[in-house]
Amino acid sequence: MTGDTCSRRRRMTVPVRIGRVAIGGDNPIAVQSMTNTPTMDTVASADQIIRIAEAGGDIVRLTAQTPAHARNLGEIRRLVRERGCEVPLVADIHYNPAAAFAAAEEVEKVRINPGNFVDPGRKFEQHEYTDEEYAAELARLREAFVPFLDLCASRGVAIRLGVNHGSLSDRIRNRYGDTPEGMVESAMEFLRIAVERGFTDVVISIKSSNVVVMTRTVRLLAETMEREGMAFPLHLGVTEAGDGDDGRIKSAVGIGSLLVDGLGDTIRVSLSEDPEREIPVARKILAHVARTDAPGRIRRAVAAGNGDVTVSYPAGMSPEDVKIAAAVDLGYALLEIEGVTDNIRIEAPSLTDDECRRLELDILQATRRKITKTEYIACPSCGRTLFDLQRALAEVKAATAGLKGLKIGVMGCIVNGPGEMADADYGYVGAGPGRVSLYKGQTCVVKNIKAEEALPRLIQLIKDNGDWPDESV
Repeated sequence: MTGDTCSRRRRMTVPVRIGRVAIGGDNPIAVQSMTNTPTMDTVASADQIIRIAEAGGDIVRLTAQTPAHARNLGEIRRLVRERGCEVPLVADIHYNPAAAFAAAEEVEKVRINPGNFVDPGRKFEQHEYTDEEYAAELARLREAFVPFLDLCASRGVAIRLGVNHGSLSDRIRNRYGDTPEGMVESAMEFLRIAVERGFTDVVISIKSSNVVVMTRTVRLLAETMEREGMAFPLHLGVTEAGDGDDGRIKSAVGIGSLLVDGLGDTIRVSLSEDPEREIPVARKILAHVARTDAPGRIRRAVAAGNGDVTVSYPAGMSPEDVKIAAAVDLGYALLEIEGVTDNIRIEAPSLTDDECRRLELDILQATRRKITKTEYIACPSCGRTLFDLQRALAEVKAATAGLKGLKIGVMGCIVNGPGEMADADYGYVGAGPGRVSLYKGQTCVVKNIKAEEALPRLIQLIKDNGDWPDESV
């Protein structure tokens, strides 16, 4: 971006219709969420979908682990429609192409993960692919993906290619590493096949729990698509953002920073809370981005030779509105404007001085400029989660909040767990109904224990590795 102001003119994308909602082009930015009820519980899932829609959600996603789960999406959809709710439904698929084929018969859109639609789940194995071996793997990918494209085309079903930093295939990781370039190539392999087949009803998401990685990767994807003549809509989100202020601030920094530059056609704020609570946060981010002129003012101030930044908000703004606004404005400045120092300041009558200082530190932490407290990488949970993730996260935070500088992952299942926690020091990952495995880095060190045993075992693991302060032992 050039010039001294921030343009919010949307990057032009080709619209994709998902039921009654159109994404991309000059359509309004759509807000999404995802159920955390068991997909086989038709009534509970329908109830939650309706609550999300009533909160202002435009699109709702549900997990479908097997073809049976996928077929039940049709029952959920029929019940939701009978109750007068027309919100489009999206199936979320990992590891099971048969479930993706079944889901395409039932819902308006199917999300597949390029990291595990054809390639097996990552095992962090090392293998040096020759060019011939790599070409053979791409041919295998094409053979599996084309029939799915053809089915979706015949039924008018859209596809979301959902790349997650935590679930890149070993094939991609071995050639590109756990990098933005690898994440982009993971999406582009599938997009090139779709374009060759003339299938354009595709939305792309490319997410990470690390805000810096997430924003850099989305920008790189947009540039790569433009070079190759593609203009697919982008779905934005910071995955595993956590809960409370941390989750809201990380999401506003990542999503808002991209929206300010015109990137993004649909968004989700991924909170480890009830999914309907995500919608107001997303709406607040959109509303602030639509009216803010702070990034332009900051850019002009920096150009004039002042890298220290102060942002001010009026007395009428609620504390939550101030937090979201400051996260968008200062997040953009810290991530995208060269010359901005870590000396940021927030002025807001609705927050105390201490609250303003805490917010400044939280934004610096979200942008990885300064780490001052424990960071929690926590998924929002979904129908794959087989323990009370919200309760577990609260308990882990209460027990470990004083461990300055540590990163702790609390994940509902293994889909993104070990990978999305790639830079976490410790992990608490769902392993089955009421079961948890504990990780040190990417290594599982305590496997499949009862959930009620997991927290004390996690604390002991941290102590055993010397990461618990002596005065707290």
